Amino acid sequence: MSNILILSTAHDALGETGNKTGVWLEELAAPYFALCDGGHKVTLTTIGGAPIPIDPNSEPSDEDSSESARRFKGNNDAMALLDKPARLSDQSPGDFDAIVIPGGHGAMWDLAESGEVAAFLAEAWRQEKVIASLCHGPAALTGVEIDGQPLVKGMKLAAFTDAEEQAMELDGVVPFLLESRLREQGAEFQPGDNFQSKTVVDGRLITGQNPASSDALSVLLMERLG
Repeated sequence: MSNILILSTAHDALGETGNKTGVWLEELAAPYFALCDGGHKVTLTTIGGAPIPIDPNSEPSDEDSSESARRFKGNNDAMALLDKPARLSDQSPGDFDAIVIPGGHGAMWDLAESGEVAAFLAEAWRQEKVIASLCHGPAALTGVEIDGQPLVKGMKLAAFTDAEEQAMELDGVVPFLLESRLREQGAEFQPGDNFQSKTVVDGRLITGQNPASSDALSVLLMERLG
């Protein structure tokens, strides 16, 4: 059994639009259940232990919604975790085998700008932990430096693309374009087709481009954990 930390956004405002955001439920639910079903221990955290909002657009509404999202919404124990996640500051990277960072636009505001998150992830990387992240989750990596260089420099990875942001007409809403920033930091960005599953593995870094990549990333993470 491995110990896994899931770090979620707790930010719920979509810029100045008046609309809500948060974690994209499928991106949290798919790895959560893959890990739990596989017998691993999961600790769900946020900055300050703040409650986790679900992006309204990711709420399961019909049979076309992801199975994992429907399962999460129907699981009282899982839903209760959203109200009282653990505080990131109470955790130590050394206690975990892997860090999972789901996306949702909220991550672009809180996880991307947090010195606490950057320090935690830097220490996890130095301790040779696995980091897996989806969609906007890699925004959390943009503040991480190792030996004075961006963690992502020279790393192959996937994340929500500028083209996808533009297709959603949110390129003028988000505080920065994730693909552009990762490229600026020297990442070897590996874009796939818009809104289609795309995952990339580079050593201990496992990334997925968008919600459609959730199941594939979960499989890769489970394979890595053995």
